[in-house]
Amino acid sequence: MMVSLTAMVMEKVEMVISEAARASGVSAKMLRYYESIGLLPDVPRTASGYRTYGKREVETLRFIRRSRDLGLSMDRVRLLVGLWHDGERPSREVKRIALEHVAELHIKISELTAMCSTLEELAAACRGDHRPDCPILRDLERGARRASRVSV
Repeated sequence: MMVSLTAMVMEKVEMVISEAARASGVSAKMLRYYESIGLLPDVPRTASGYRTYGKREVETLRFIRRSRDLGLSMDRVRLLVGLWHDGERPSREVKRIALEHVAELHIKISELTAMCSTLEELAAACRGDHRPDCPILRDLERGARRASRVSV
């Protein structure tokens, strides 16, 4: 039977940062960052000063990574990690956080869709030939002029 490297690393009780990073799918740099902002508790160190991570820290890192993959802000990740570690948590709070994020994603999707439509219309209006006339550049220039008038 084949056992994955990640599974073998997870079997270890204590892991150094590179092993914890590999087991969690989070880079060592991000792992240190999450520690520095308090998403991970301070971990024990060996006599030579190396951090050691256990199964709980790796599971927390995986939780953080999945949260970030879903586009959750660090503030929301912090809240969710706290709720996840709280065995008495009310699920309504977790649901509220998730639905707030869903609403924001819908707004972003609408904004991105509008941007795509605008660029498609501009590209369709552009001849794309040897002539220098280009409606795409004209539109960008008009937007730059409007922005400079507003900021002055």
